[in-house]
Amino acid sequence: MRRLIQKGLVPNTPTRFDLAISYPQWQGSGRSANIPRGAQAAAEVCGSYAPPAVVPLAGEGEAAGGINRWTAIIEQFRNAQALLKERRPKRLLTAGGDCAVDIAVIDYLHGLHPDLTVIWVDAHLDANTAETTPSGSLHGMPVSAIMGHAPAEMQALLRHPLPASRFRYVAADTGDEGDWCFRDANGLTWLDDGEDIEGPVHIHFDLDVFDPAEFPHLAYTDGTLSIDAGVAIVRRFASQLVGLTITEFAPADDQAAADGSKVIARLCDAAHAPE
Repeated sequence: MRRLIQKGLVPNTPTRFDLAISYPQWQGSGRSANIPRGAQAAAEVCGSYAPPAVVPLAGEGEAAGGINRWTAIIEQFRNAQALLKERRPKRLLTAGGDCAVDIAVIDYLHGLHPDLTVIWVDAHLDANTAETTPSGSLHGMPVSAIMGHAPAEMQALLRHPLPASRFRYVAADTGDEGDWCFRDANGLTWLDDGEDIEGPVHIHFDLDVFDPAEFPHLAYTDGTLSIDAGVAIVRRFASQLVGLTITEFAPADDQAAADGSKVIARLCDAAHAPE
């Protein structure tokens, strides 16, 4: 867990977070080949910023209810809920895994912080449902899930649906018909330049938001955001952060994992910007 510190990539710094969980789920991704390598590298970085803990995984999984690898995903979801219930962090740093890891995290944090705002930094809207998904991949559904439209078995375990008024997109402009229909039906909006957010903030940061010319360690390359702009978003809300989740790191080899980890460290450093 300290390998990246020893290489001088990240500092062993005081933290705003009570816990750093490694949630290395890959089964929700439609292009999962390099997600495990990325999840491990992200966990090594995040684990230097707060006490680490690991969500156990559950094998390959089988499809059910139109969701690929569902049996593993729902077991891992239960494992995450159990871990959070046991450790009870008030401020949480999460290293994914695919985007769907944030369903359990956001439901937990919203239970602690009823006035929570979620800022969704992502190239994709991620707002399909089990009924509208064209792919069957859960990482295309977490936005609808956190708002009360998760697959039925998961929905029964969720307690704190997020109102659309407490949600903002950043840089998300890629979606299919189901995504845009959910966005329109729920009035989801984008974060305005200079907009003030009152109260606690959780940032979901999917690395595929980045321009692949700058950050090529991705399974999906639809993003256009610069690294500096992404870091600035985290720094902007640092004093309000109760959660930061980093997902979808997909480095092709160990050298790519080391290179991309430097950017993850920049995001974590930004979360610790002085108030």
